[in-house]
Amino acid sequence: MRLGVARGANYKYWGFGAIAIGSFASVVDHGSVNIALPSIATHFDTNLPTVQWIVIGYALTISALLLPMGRLADLLGRKEVYIAGSALFVLGAVLAGLANRLEVLILARIVQGVGAAMSQGTGMAIIASMFPAGERGKAIGLIMTVVGTGAVAGPAVGGLLVDALGWRSVFFFNVPLGALGVLASLVVLAGRSSQPASPETQRQSFDWWGAALSTGALVLFLLAITNLPNFGLNSPPILGGFLGFAVLLGAFIWWELRCATPLLDMRLFQRKTFSFGAMAALLIFLGSSAVFFLMPFYLQRVLAYSPGKAGLVVVPGALCMAVLGPLSGHLSDRYGWRRFTVGGLALSAAGLFMLSRLTEGSSLALVIPALIMSSSGMGVFYSPNTSSILSAVEQERYGVVSAFLNLVRNGANVTSIAMAAAIVTATMGSMGYEPSLAAVAGGGVTHAFTLGMSRAYLVMTVLLITGMVVSAFKFEQK
Repeated sequence: MRLGVARGANYKYWGFGAIAIGSFASVVDHGSVNIALPSIATHFDTNLPTVQWIVIGYALTISALLLPMGRLADLLGRKEVYIAGSALFVLGAVLAGLANRLEVLILARIVQGVGAAMSQGTGMAIIASMFPAGERGKAIGLIMTVVGTGAVAGPAVGGLLVDALGWRSVFFFNVPLGALGVLASLVVLAGRSSQPASPETQRQSFDWWGAALSTGALVLFLLAITNLPNFGLNSPPILGGFLGFAVLLGAFIWWELRCATPLLDMRLFQRKTFSFGAMAALLIFLGSSAVFFLMPFYLQRVLAYSPGKAGLVVVPGALCMAVLGPLSGHLSDRYGWRRFTVGGLALSAAGLFMLSRLTEGSSLALVIPALIMSSSGMGVFYSPNTSSILSAVEQERYGVVSAFLNLVRNGANVTSIAMAAAIVTATMGSMGYEPSLAAVAGGGVTHAFTLGMSRAYLVMTVLLITGMVVSAFKFEQK
């Protein structure tokens, strides 16, 4: 049976299905854990800023290790690194569910972060290499369907589990799901390696200096950017963090250009398809990620909707993204990438501009279509853009390049949220209110918050328009 699966014409779909289980578990985990944070804070008798390290530690670990793990997968074999990472993710979930102290819970999440860093980019690389070049866009679109479905299910599943069984069930829920993903990967991928490391690649040494420099630079940047709204740009810790990031980034680039076997070959950026595609991806995530961070505050604190109704408002957009991802990827395989990347950015920019026009009295008749346009634009853009980037690199580099793309997404997500929070809180402070999102609770402060949100969305609209220009002038079209 196993060999039949591995050698059959439908092996690529069996492989996608096996990896999709683990990917779905990872995305659901992110949404459900966020819902559980207030309950965890109550259980450990601590405040929300402290318990946020459950999320921050997880995100920092993933971002810091994505590149090293992607390169390791290219050297040792993607299947092996992916399965080991998925198993480590499950182990971390067990430890998190059993944690009797907050410190233990945070450490367990770091363990999960290591596992997620090993599997996130590697899973995409395996799927992309299993599908022929003419179906690469469709393959990445299928991944987007899994991500979009998980994004919808995560908060809903988390809320139900916390209400019915308590916060520990959020972590235990991932154990059977993740274990099933590991088992499916062992069975399906065992018959034929998705992309074994070539003998030449296996002889290459791992770039430890590059890994250390990239990890240090990313940790400093993410710590500085996540604490920017709390301390302000002029505070010594934030300035020191950004300065340290700049120094380590410069050292990383210098080293990678001189290393015989670099972690990330900087010469890839000389290829227009790669560099312009990565820039467009960075801009769309910078311009879109904060939408779903600010919108719950607006819906609950300004329009006074319940958490349940506020959660339902974002569902149509997420579903559109899940549907349009594979459709756009499939069509881009036939008609080329540019019209879909530029069109997706234009659609998201239009949605964001509509969101920037919201007031304290806006209705859902404006909010929901704007969110649908923003999410749909992301769905139309992502698969063709990622497919174009992978078309510009050799298959033996898929692991580290997929990891790099995930790093761009994660880093841009964090930066977008921090940037939007800084704009909103600065606006609130300039109008005489406490510069904190926690202070948004009715009265005149809702006007200050809405004005700040409008300014943040306008800035993001400009970023997306810039991304349209980058994408329009990018690459040799296929």
